[in-house]
Amino acid sequence: MWCIAFLQEIALPYNDYRPDLMGSAELAPSGSFEVGTYQSFTLIYTAGKFGLDDQGGLRIGFRGHFDGSAIQFDDPKAAGFTTVEASNGAVLEASWEARRNIRPWNKSLYIRCLRFLREGDQIKIVFGNQTKGSPGWLMQTFCESAFTFQITVDPFATQDFIALPSNTNPTVSIVPGDPVAWKAVLPTLRRPGELFRLSLKGDDRWGNPSNRLMGQVRIKTNIAVKGLPDLINFKFGDFGTVIEGLSVEGAGILNLTVLDEDDHVLATANPLVISQSDVAHFWSDMHAQSGETIGVGTAREYFDFARNKAFLDIAGHQGNDFQITDAFWQHLNELTADYNEDNRFMTLPGYEWSGNTGLGGDHNVWYRTEGRPIYRSSRALISDRTHPENDVLSTPDLIEKLRDEDAIVVAHVGGRYADIKYAHDAKLEPSVEVHSSWGTFEWILRDAFESGYRVGIVGSSDGHKGRPGAEYPGDSQFGSYGGLTCHLLPKLDRDTFFDAFRKRRHYATTGARIYLDVTASLGDDTLQIGDIVTTDLDQLELKFNVIGTAPIERLDIFNGLDLIKTIRTWNDQSPLSRLRVTCAGQHYRGRGRLVKWDVSTTFSDGKIVRISPVNFWNPNRQPQQISPTEAVWKTVTTGGSSSVDFWLDNVALAGKINVQTNFESWFSLLGDIDKNGVAVDCGGMDIRLHIERLPEILDEHSLSGKQSFAIENGLEQRLYIRVTQEDGHQAWSSPIYVQKR
Repeated sequence: MWCIAFLQEIALPYNDYRPDLMGSAELAPSGSFEVGTYQSFTLIYTAGKFGLDDQGGLRIGFRGHFDGSAIQFDDPKAAGFTTVEASNGAVLEASWEARRNIRPWNKSLYIRCLRFLREGDQIKIVFGNQTKGSPGWLMQTFCESAFTFQITVDPFATQDFIALPSNTNPTVSIVPGDPVAWKAVLPTLRRPGELFRLSLKGDDRWGNPSNRLMGQVRIKTNIAVKGLPDLINFKFGDFGTVIEGLSVEGAGILNLTVLDEDDHVLATANPLVISQSDVAHFWSDMHAQSGETIGVGTAREYFDFARNKAFLDIAGHQGNDFQITDAFWQHLNELTADYNEDNRFMTLPGYEWSGNTGLGGDHNVWYRTEGRPIYRSSRALISDRTHPENDVLSTPDLIEKLRDEDAIVVAHVGGRYADIKYAHDAKLEPSVEVHSSWGTFEWILRDAFESGYRVGIVGSSDGHKGRPGAEYPGDSQFGSYGGLTCHLLPKLDRDTFFDAFRKRRHYATTGARIYLDVTASLGDDTLQIGDIVTTDLDQLELKFNVIGTAPIERLDIFNGLDLIKTIRTWNDQSPLSRLRVTCAGQHYRGRGRLVKWDVSTTFSDGKIVRISPVNFWNPNRQPQQISPTEAVWKTVTTGGSSSVDFWLDNVALAGKINVQTNFESWFSLLGDIDKNGVAVDCGGMDIRLHIERLPEILDEHSLSGKQSFAIENGLEQRLYIRVTQEDGHQAWSSPIYVQKR
């Protein structure tokens, strides 16, 4: 496969001395296995010509983002219990290591031979040994066509591991489970009579599109849609369907519902606004990776998923530059050229410049056309040393190299977070990324404002699990659902896209296709998001219209670093009979940002009627009500938030609340909490506990309004909004910049 071929070119620290003499491996059973299920595998390694010397051994590597159960050797009754034995009785020492192998095989089973093996002797490894009472080895939560047991051997006891020929590594296929959540996707803005499509799929419990769809669904709409069938049939093996050539003749808001054969609601599509607009909306995930670098699957599978399973309009592929060989860079360019189709699905050639944070940190680079150079931050994992003139070791050097290229750059926060104060070029870098699967990072926008930069706001997934455009965090270090960007374009092609992107004509979301329309009136002129203008006028009016995919909880209006106003969808007379307890924040800007929470909430009187989670993406780790007055949960945050909503009876509402966490605790009368809530600082960069009151029911999906601003001499207005839905999803508009002439 492509990813295996390209990984062969990566310069690993072990040598390549006669891989054909390093032995062989066989795995049973083989075939396909469902995500998130318990399995047991037997791998038998047969020693090659040199055998294994005393203190030599082998290493079985798995991708760093494998999120199944850890391999362990101590508890036969627990998941992941693994046994290791040699056919000649040699004593073996085994350990499970998280970061001692070379990426992407970060997680590894190490086996050291304390006596020697001859040619033909075998080592038998049983992963998830069910004959010993283990439930098995829990598989990862995401699909992979070639889940690989990557074997390297140390026959000479030198700690210099030699790979078996890559095509001899055992592989199995990890496949989706049954559908539990249907999804219906529409565009968010089209003109009257303009063609659009409806996309339908069913995800399994871990967010993988399922091919186990069967039966018939019915489509219900509030306005007539030309070309839309009443009934849609699915058969086993379908991953979903796309219905092309739809249109609505008049202006309005299309609401679409998918019903089963018994008229139960399966899914509600995002709103589609039909308006006589100069632009339409096109949705992108421009930043994720495939298995040739740190992700999974092949790059071709990656683009296929983006187009046919995530139903994106725009996709880019951002592999780490230090892991992209010249051959893979050429292949990526061939793929983007092949998949790019004007007004249907747009792809962009690009990569992630992955310099260390001290040299500027991660930045995504996209080109308008194929065939341009890849400027690498290092060659840490590739052996090719051709074109040394393309080695670019810092962001100032990257800016200089790209100055004459038709390229755009966006600062990214992932492992190596971008330090945009270190270097920035306004023409080259129109926007910053505030959300991805790594978390939510509004601090990078503050960095930009503090530095006087004028930037737009984008979101993407930086997904490593082969699901660009629909990236769930799974059961791993990722704490958020992947983000999306909505682009405001007259039409979908690269020239139009580059022009609009450089003008910051886009807004970001945490993955929901929320409709935003944000403008500003300046005299007789209407300003769009991303505009930068000077004026002699003294006042402007910011206008907004939001239609959510869930009820709207709040809308915040910002002027640069300052929160100007918060607007809620209820009035002061609404009874606040719901309580929300929120965990939020991050330890640090870099890889160590993930915060692990252990929380209990207890009420002194009355009882909890029900609870509901917000941003709990792991189906195996949900809040639990353990008594009439107490609920407990474990969660993680990586810059974003995770909440539990409580509906309480009147007795509980008149009593006290006690929130205990592994950081800080808080005790109060519920009557002392209002809609603004109470915040408790828990340390770190911005780790915090927040307790607030909400109405029992939120049912407003739309919110519109305006806010006036005085334009003062010497003070630039940097106006944008942030929308927060009841379900935790958020959206940010790119700012409008206005300054006195």
